[in-house]
Amino acid sequence: MDEHDFTRKEPPPIPAASGFGGRAVVTFESRRAAEMASLVERHGGAPITAPTLREVPLVENALALDFARALGAGAFDAVILMTGVGTRALIEEIAPSLDRAAFAAALGRVELVVARGPKSAAVLRELGVSGFLAVPEPNTWREVLRAVTDRGSLAGRRIAVQEHGAPSLELYEALRGGGAAVTPVPVYKWALPEDTRPLRAALHLLAAGHARVALFTSRAQVEHAFAVAAEEHLVEPLRSALQRGVVASIGPVCTEALRAEGLTPDVEPEHPRMGHLVKAAAERAASILLAKEAT
Repeated sequence: MDEHDFTRKEPPPIPAASGFGGRAVVTFESRRAAEMASLVERHGGAPITAPTLREVPLVENALALDFARALGAGAFDAVILMTGVGTRALIEEIAPSLDRAAFAAALGRVELVVARGPKSAAVLRELGVSGFLAVPEPNTWREVLRAVTDRGSLAGRRIAVQEHGAPSLELYEALRGGGAAVTPVPVYKWALPEDTRPLRAALHLLAAGHARVALFTSRAQVEHAFAVAAEEHLVEPLRSALQRGVVASIGPVCTEALRAEGLTPDVEPEHPRMGHLVKAAAERAASILLAKEAT
């Protein structure tokens, strides 16, 4: 697709048995954009990639180094690792204070180490850290909170949380409300891509009804997409068009962000995984559009 072409027409649908039926499908993935586009193609869709995020490392991250020193001194009762990417970034950032072996040893002395998802769990296994607690699906802050509170009272517990692009304010509030002392450990922040033209083009296509299927895999994607839509004076046309189309959300946190924008997702897979999201959306897109067109 020409990233400046706002007039592209959605191709005529082919039989529903072919998944998306040749329809244009907008994805907002950044780091895994190629993988998601491939999944959409495999399920019969024409992917339109519209990256919304860029991971920006924090320069001179004093908070991460402070965390490393405190961890080495045994100052935490629990450490929560929110993402695999963030855990890997943290390892690199604290290397001047704790190398990989020392970091693994320090985590091994912590009473409770929590991996929010399978990717942070994989990093811990690579480090040789065992005995950590893996949070069950759908891996939201609520499951993280339950995993910690199931291990005892929060009162007086010292908990460090590796952030994932933005503070997990709901988690911090809940932990502090139970009496815990929370130390956020930022390692990167979310920003818009340096080139936002593909995103702007995709938003125009959606608002004009030339693409009618949108797949979201994070809260930050929703927030950034609507922030750029506001710059393009497209918020209301975009919201209206999405309400008439197919909106797929990867899981509860993403769904909350969509609801905050006045959208109720049509599809949320049983498991919050990219492959499950694309498959579920492909299986249901034709029937959802048919039902909406009939009302």
